[in-house]
Amino acid sequence: MSQKNETVVLVVSLVVTLALVAIGAWWFTKGSGTNLGGLAGNPSNPSETKTTSPQLNQSVQEHVSAGEKLLIPANPTPEKQAAIKAIASGNYAEAITQLEASLKSDRNDPETLIYLNNARIGKQKSYTIAASVPISTDLNAAQEIMRGVAQAQNEINRAGGIKGIPLKVLIANDENNSDIAKQIAAAFIKNSQILGVIGHYASDVTLATADTYQSGGLVAISPISTTVKLSGRSRYVFRTVPSDYVAARALADYMLQKLKQEKVIVFFNSQSGYSQSLKSEFVTAVSLGGGQVINEVDLSDPNFNAAQSIEQAIEGGAQVLMLAVNTGTLDKAMLVVQVNGKRLKILAGDDVYTPKTLQLGGLAAENMVLAIPWHIGANPQAEFTKAANQLWGADVNWRTAMAYDAAKALIAGIERNPTRIGVQQSILAPNFSAQGAAGNIKFLPSGDRNQSVQLVTIQAGSDNPWGYKFVPIPK
Repeated sequence: MSQKNETVVLVVSLVVTLALVAIGAWWFTKGSGTNLGGLAGNPSNPSETKTTSPQLNQSVQEHVSAGEKLLIPANPTPEKQAAIKAIASGNYAEAITQLEASLKSDRNDPETLIYLNNARIGKQKSYTIAASVPISTDLNAAQEIMRGVAQAQNEINRAGGIKGIPLKVLIANDENNSDIAKQIAAAFIKNSQILGVIGHYASDVTLATADTYQSGGLVAISPISTTVKLSGRSRYVFRTVPSDYVAARALADYMLQKLKQEKVIVFFNSQSGYSQSLKSEFVTAVSLGGGQVINEVDLSDPNFNAAQSIEQAIEGGAQVLMLAVNTGTLDKAMLVVQVNGKRLKILAGDDVYTPKTLQLGGLAAENMVLAIPWHIGANPQAEFTKAANQLWGADVNWRTAMAYDAAKALIAGIERNPTRIGVQQSILAPNFSAQGAAGNIKFLPSGDRNQSVQLVTIQAGSDNPWGYKFVPIPK
């Protein structure tokens, strides 16, 4: 078969396989007790807080909810729909009954748990934080983040609150869009009840909102954004996830020291700040370690050709391919994996850690090595892990763990000084620390978290629909 025909067959195969993605998303969200590879899916002084936020303009207000509106419209239970109406009318007792019933039939719905905890607060005094997530563009990732936030809120409120005052959480759907996120950030600043924000998702979106949070004196902690451009960007923007500097060096060291290979081809997306950051840091780390980058291939190039890129790399002596790609180019990345056919060893960043990689990668993705912040398989006895399994009835992944840590950091800051400036000063204090899912939470003056990454690999596994799962590599 000619190279052209092989490529056509691979493309057709991938298109057919994409039909399974919707099924996979359902399975991760509605799974019956386990989630393969640790991928969940199936993140001023106290005053009487109102459910709605009158400070928000109408368009932004539609993106924000404390329970009075449904932000995740897909397949809500009848009880959840009834609860939303009850909260909107101020009938918190009815909302509590309905939300508790909804959780019995859909226990791993984080939106429901957050609204339940908010309804239990009712009109009591409370501290408020917000979580801005990409609900309408990446629901699975949004729910993963919300699970971490919901778990932290549930834990602190069940323990009596922050020095006796419960924690309320607002949810915002920023659509992973910089313009919308900036409007939401501006609205958060105007709402004096909000003491901190968990967000955002994409590095570009977090970068776009940094000046807004700085100008408003409101702390934002991203559980996901890894670009090195965030380091030192703002005295009010932090992150619980290690930066691309850390991940890139871990992958480069693995290639040079463990695989004993020196030549690599890198695939990236020039339209993504995260992808650009990870690519640049990896190229630098490989060069400093004595390796050589044969070529850098931009997946957003209209002339991109997976088969041609791989063949040229092999002819140039490449032994490894690195996927420094973002979720928006994951389909193209999986085409690269299929075309490669296990000829070159594969490395990848944390955006490749998704169910879709297992679905579309299959056998061709076996033994791929990824750098992620945390993996449940490496921390099976941790308190967070056991509590998460009991709460959600499923394994959780690194996005949930990092969102939990972001919420725990804000809770610790509020406990020290429940004002916006107090939270910021507390988090920056040299003696600040909080216990999170991934160990102790401490921030550098740059806003970065001083933490290593976890390398995982894809291995065959009979306990999932696709026959493959992510497995931690012992440190």
